Amino acid sequence: MVLEGLGWTVDQLGRRDKSEPHRHVSGHELLEGLKDYALEYFGPLARTVLKLWGVRRSEDFGAIVFHLVEAQLLSRQESDSLDDFARGFDFRDALESGYRVRLPSRLGGAP
Repeated sequence: MVLEGLGWTVDQLGRRDKSEPHRHVSGHELLEGLKDYALEYFGPLARTVLKLWGVRRSEDFGAIVFHLVEAQLLSRQESDSLDDFARGFDFRDALESGYRVRLPSRLGGAP
């Protein structure tokens, strides 16, 4: 989920082009992207799914990211730190209150 969420975040930030020098995603940007990706993918169950996976705080995402760095599946800059994930978001507010149902701008009539 984190690797897919990173790709989604890179796309949302418009940084997919490998030749772009500022392609790096900060911890804060990644947290916001992972939150938005979870809401997009899991909808109102996002918090429940993440909780079942043991992800209860933004710091848990940071631990996963740094394990992926250790496994050489992700890279990091010297300035990146686990502390970047400590100033994240409140899961209850962001994943429960943050979910909004999106309806089409125009609803079709009954058949």
